[in-house]
This record gives sequence, structure tokens and C-alpha cells, in this order.
Amino acid sequence: MSYFHKELEIILEYKSPKQKIEKFNTFYQHYKSGKIEFENEYKVKEFQEPSYTTVCKIVRPQDVPKRRNLTTREGQITLIHAVAHIEYSAIDLALDGAYRFIGLPKQYYDDWLDVANDEIRHFLMLEELLCKLDASYGDLEVHNSLFEASQRTQTLIERMAVVPRYLEANGLDATPMILEKLKKHPKNETLDDIQSVLEVILDEEIDHVKKGDVWFTYACEKEGVGTDVYFEIIDKYYPQGFLRPKNLNTKARKEAGFSCSELNHMAHKIIC
Repeated sequence: MSYFHKELEIILEYKSPKQKIEKFNTFYQHYKSGKIEFENEYKVKEFQEPSYTTVCKIVRPQDVPKRRNLTTREGQITLIHAVAHIEYSAIDLALDGAYRFIGLPKQYYDDWLDVANDEIRHFLMLEELLCKLDASYGDLEVHNSLFEASQRTQTLIERMAVVPRYLEANGLDATPMILEKLKKHPKNETLDDIQSVLEVILDEEIDHVKKGDVWFTYACEKEGVGTDVYFEIIDKYYPQGFLRPKNLNTKARKEAGFSCSELNHMAHKIIC
């Protein structure tokens, strides 16, 4: 019998994406077949650096390679690599969400392991696209903003507000804009492949944000606070995070659990 939090700690610390994914797949199979036991108590670690430090060169967000001409191989690699890094970071975010918080209902752990499994599939699809362009994950510089978000949010209510309901929800807005840009270019096999993968990611990320919404509501109820604390939490970590909202994906956000009241607050006007 293996132990849940101990096994996740080992997986989170793997530096190699290949090893991390292989180890998770074995763990997840055992979890689903009831071969993983939860610890009653466990002292979780505070990770000091992201697991990809030996794979990627980390730079400031403003120094990450810019996405330019998507009709060139270099432009396509830059876009795919950027999204692959988001998805790889999201693997660790989902695993850390399951690892860090002890004694929650089993459905919570079911949900975040399911999210991690989705993020792995997304990453592998993007890695395959990079491979077709004779590139690989780690070829370009990356930032560690998502890892820093996991470091700063050490309570369940803040983690659920910041990671799925802010950072991942922002992807629901950004991905359609990328898709629109791709559609404006002449037909191209690589761009078509990128578009197909992004459409899968967008559709499945709605469910991830919805899971975050469920557990954010749960955390609010446990702490005896209203869900409007969401904006206080976001303002704490991302001041003026909704100052200039661009192209809010109202339909996707509503499917993911955002209320019209929240969306109107974000947009600074009545949009639903």
C-alpha cells in the first residue's frame, strides 16, 4: 500500500517531465484501483523552486520570447512552447493542490488528480507539435509566475480563488483570441494542428475552472465568508487585476461557475 501525500511529494519533485508523467500515471492507476491510502497527518513541504529548473531557463516575464510571425517555424515554436509551459506548470499546480491540503473530502482529490491527468495530456499534445518542428520543451526561456502563485497561496480559499478562478479562467479569455489570430492566417498544417489542440484545451479548461469554483464555494462555506471575498483575494495578489478586462469569455465563464454579478464587476458594466 502506498501513501497519497508522500507519493505526490515524490512526483512533484521529479525534475524530468518524462519521469514525472510516468510516475504520475502509475500512481493514478493505483489511486483509481484503491491501492493508495490517505495519511491522517502529513507535514507538507514548501517547495523553493519549480520542478522544471533543470529543464528550462527561467527569466522575468517581460524577457520571455515574444510571439511574432506565426507563419514561420520560429513563431510557431514560440507559441507552442509558451502554451506547453503553461500546461506543464498546470500539472504541478493541480498536483500541489491535491498534495498541500489535508483532510478534505475524497471528491476534492479525485477532481485535482483528474485535472492533473488532463494537463498531462495537453502537455504531451503540445510536446508532439514541438517535436514535429524539431524542437522540444526547454528550448526557450520561460517565467515562473504560476509557480510563484502556488508559493503565495497556502490556504484552500486563496488557492481556489487565484489558480483556477483567476489564472486559469484568464485562459478562457485569452485562448479564443489566439484562435482568432490563427484563423486569419492562410491554411497551414502546423497552424491547423495548433488550433485543434487549443480547442481541446479551451473546452477542457472550462471544467477545470468549474472544479475550482466548486471548491472555492466549499472553502468559503467552511470559513463562514461570502463568495464575494473572491475580489478581495485577487486584489491582494493581483492589484487592479480586473482594471482593463479584455474580451471576457462570458459564455465559458458562466459555464465554469461565474455569476453574472461577478462578470459585471469584472467588466465594469452590465454584460449579462
